[in-house]
Amino acid sequence: MLAFYSITLYNVNMIKKIREPKQERSIEKKKRIIEASYTLFSEVGYYGTNTAEIAKKAGVSTGIVYGYFRDKRDILISVLDIYIENAFEPILKTFETFKSYLEIDVYVPKIVEAVIKIHKKNAKMHEALHSLTHTDEAVNMQFITLEDKITIKLASKLKSIGFSEEGLIEKVHLAMDLVQSFAHEYVFDNHEYINYEMMKEMVTKLMIDLFK
Repeated sequence: MLAFYSITLYNVNMIKKIREPKQERSIEKKKRIIEASYTLFSEVGYYGTNTAEIAKKAGVSTGIVYGYFRDKRDILISVLDIYIENAFEPILKTFETFKSYLEIDVYVPKIVEAVIKIHKKNAKMHEALHSLTHTDEAVNMQFITLEDKITIKLASKLKSIGFSEEGLIEKVHLAMDLVQSFAHEYVFDNHEYINYEMMKEMVTKLMIDLFK
């Protein structure tokens, strides 16, 4: 009973030590930790990075890191915000250039290329995060939130330039699944027997046909 009480008290104290910075200097330190973590997770992967390396790159002590985060997984949740912004903004910017539903043959190849580029740029982060979606509810919910945000934004944009509203959200969601699956295949899997340029053309045609 005493041992249980001691463990509980220890955990409570650990929780109390996690603080939200108020002063500008402290806010800047936490920001550096998150940015350093994003860089390391992107370069060597989540599992290949430890807290000491994060602290060194951020220019702070390991104790400072644990002052703001319980563990590496806790840091990852904050890093997700940067990843989501990096993954979402390029697609949104590409869509903002679209002016008319009559130009879908021009739009779709640009979207396919943008998604491939995002997967390449964030390859190690992408792999680590997607592996965690099966075991970590918080990470999984972040990805679902990102998917919802993109679907609604893109459907709204397509409607504004003349696409039929009927089944539009469903079409966007299906197209997202298709292009994400292809980008993952294109960047990560690299089967020798597959002509990926030919597959890219097939994916592009399928997406165009979906919206016509």
